[in-house]
Amino acid sequence: MNDLEISVAIEAALVARNPRHMQKARAALEPGYYLRAASMLRDVTGTVLIGTGFPVENTFETDGPVGAIALYRALETLGAQPIIACAAPLSRCIDDRHRVLNLLTCDIEQARGEAQQHLAELQPAAIVSIERPGLAEDGRYYNMRGEDISPRTACFDHFLDLADCPTIAIGDGGNEIGMGNIADTIAQLDIRASVTRCDELLVSDVSNWGAYGLIALLGHWAGRDLLADIAPLDILRYLSNRGSVDGVTRENTLTEDGLPASEGAAVIEQLRTLSR
Repeated sequence: MNDLEISVAIEAALVARNPRHMQKARAALEPGYYLRAASMLRDVTGTVLIGTGFPVENTFETDGPVGAIALYRALETLGAQPIIACAAPLSRCIDDRHRVLNLLTCDIEQARGEAQQHLAELQPAAIVSIERPGLAEDGRYYNMRGEDISPRTACFDHFLDLADCPTIAIGDGGNEIGMGNIADTIAQLDIRASVTRCDELLVSDVSNWGAYGLIALLGHWAGRDLLADIAPLDILRYLSNRGSVDGVTRENTLTEDGLPASEGAAVIEQLRTLSR
């Protein structure tokens, strides 16, 4: 298979289960979107900001951080300088092993200034958002249940709005950063949709898996099996010990969106086969 064919196969595999109708989202995107997004990260040696962290009650969900950590490790292996941008409590939970940019404010206007300052200082070569809440049309943030989570959601949207570098966003439901790219399609789903856009939107049944799709292509080009060393269960244990919860069940379990870690591991094996 050529690169485009590999990308299209990855795109199909990542929405095969279709629990939240991401096959509809896929149909609204021009084929090859994983290829185009991965190309933005190919040969990057500078700073890559990876925004993640979806608040659930007083903690954070497992979907997003698992993929962010996996992508962080892959990019670091390839010579980039990844930084995970997230808010407390996630920021405090992972800064022992990762470079972290702590997002401070839930005030949308103040957050704009915060984003401008950090972008000027860090000069990122690319920005990736993985399962990060996106602003709805009314300027608020909502979870999959339609609950307003604005008071607990630090704004990352402005980093993508103001960036002068390529921006990528991964989502699995419609309320995440980037879904503004296919607003008409997402409007058909039962979700308070995000209107925030990005350069390249990626969809998958679990947002963590979208990160694996990027890693598969980056490893394919580098001639390295970057997915071989990713163990979702180990990352889930690391996060669970620090208070994470499943975003669907809201329980502190070694699962992502109600699915066991074995599902993520199976996806990785499928992507390894496709990208060889």
